Amino acid sequence: TTTTRGARLSTDRRARASAARASGCARAARASGAEKNSRVLGRAIGATAGRRARVAGAVSVDAARATLAEAESNAARSVFARAKTPVAAAAVAVAGLTLAGPAAAAAAAVPAVVGADTCWILISSALVLFMTIPGLAAFYAGLVRRTNTLSVLIQCFALTAHMSVLWFLCGYSLSFSDVGMKEGVTTLASFIGGWDKVGLAGVTAASVAGTIPEALWVLYQMTFAIITPALMIGALVERMKFNAVMWFSTLWMFAVYFPACHMVWGGPGAFFADMGVLDFAGGIVVHITAGIGALVAAMYLGERKENKMHQGNLVLTFLGTAMLWVGWFGFNGGSAGAASAGAAFACLATQLSASVAAIVWTALDVIENGKVSVLGTCTASIAGLAAITPAAGFVGPVGACLMGLASAIVCRFFSTTVKEKFGYDDALDVFGVHGVGGFLGTILLGVLAHPALGGFNDVPMMKQTIVQVIAAVSTAVYTAGASWACLKLTDKITGGIRVPAEAEELGLDVYSHGETAYTPMPPVR
Repeated sequence: TTTTRGARLSTDRRARASAARASGCARAARASGAEKNSRVLGRAIGATAGRRARVAGAVSVDAARATLAEAESNAARSVFARAKTPVAAAAVAVAGLTLAGPAAAAAAAVPAVVGADTCWILISSALVLFMTIPGLAAFYAGLVRRTNTLSVLIQCFALTAHMSVLWFLCGYSLSFSDVGMKEGVTTLASFIGGWDKVGLAGVTAASVAGTIPEALWVLYQMTFAIITPALMIGALVERMKFNAVMWFSTLWMFAVYFPACHMVWGGPGAFFADMGVLDFAGGIVVHITAGIGALVAAMYLGERKENKMHQGNLVLTFLGTAMLWVGWFGFNGGSAGAASAGAAFACLATQLSASVAAIVWTALDVIENGKVSVLGTCTASIAGLAAITPAAGFVGPVGACLMGLASAIVCRFFSTTVKEKFGYDDALDVFGVHGVGGFLGTILLGVLAHPALGGFNDVPMMKQTIVQVIAAVSTAVYTAGASWACLKLTDKITGGIRVPAEAEELGLDVYSHGETAYTPMPPVR
């Protein structure tokens, strides 16, 4: 009858409305859990950040899922009981396959791989690899004499292959193994990972890191392990043997990178993580370590025969800079560990910091020299990118602009005035740009990430800044000592790390590789 049909429709509507409200509740809970910017979330990036974000929102999400499951189960029973056509039954069956499905689907195993997150980290992995080859390789190759172009390119390329295999063999395990770790308890495992994941043991198609496959997390972090030693090449150009570069980089990874990565991003029980240190994408792990390592290596090697930067091909440097800038979206945005508002804010901060740094540095060049320098503007953008790296996911747009302003002024001062005063031959300003930029960003994070400046960190400014200073200074001091030890050992292994004087004059392309990058122009007849 009409009355009975109306009552049934009313019941169905109420059931659907209940399901809709529960679905909205679940979405809100998931958003709250994923986007909550707190001290717990901020203590590490990647898998650790994702894990802590999910813990923060787990209770509310589970409660919402339970309510959702109950409501939609009632709705499904109501509709199936009254469905008169195969179309209605099929529609309800399809609805049951969605995220907000019946109780059986809601009770599925957690954690689960999220397609959007997986897609974003896959893209980010490619972008960060793109930063090294061809980005960084091109950037550096354009700044050396033309007789050394190939030597820079092949060093970056060789390190990419070498560090990939090293990461697979033991790097991932020493960086991210949590065996023996316990939050609040300092042991050897707080400083370096274990050996349980050697050769990626235990990493299977079913293993998950946060909301992405663990194999993808391995790949993404591998690209960071590739670019960090490659950054140091800029301080070693035109005078260090090829085999010495490879030996030094390998020893340095064990002595510096793996411990630093573990202490910051290793999760609860890691030394810096337990201190509350914030490093979103590698201000400490990548830029401070590489910058200090490069400075020590430059001082150990001594000056080139001609301590002067020769721009062999600024077009190549410009293109390399553009590649680095684009790739940095994967570097910082991917460090959010998910395709989320956190990733969007990190990318926005990255763009703003680099842009402001480029504008300010260029303005200073015009004031001082009366001209816009292509090299200066390119270098400025890299300084802004390096400085925002540790803070990208913790600062708002205002903080990002202030970071870019500070990095342009401070990094330019170190790359020109300080370097000239002390005379160290940091050929391509690795220390002045990456080391100083990473150090500056790590410390300023404590201030700029505060909600008063639009940031997302609710820890008091002074408390967070003190923690950041301790981490930055201790990392710099340790890296300096460990890098010197690696250089001494490399010197003994290779029988001298510097090429002969005549090789510097000839160029490393011919001396080390027997090839040349540029074919001599035939004489004009």
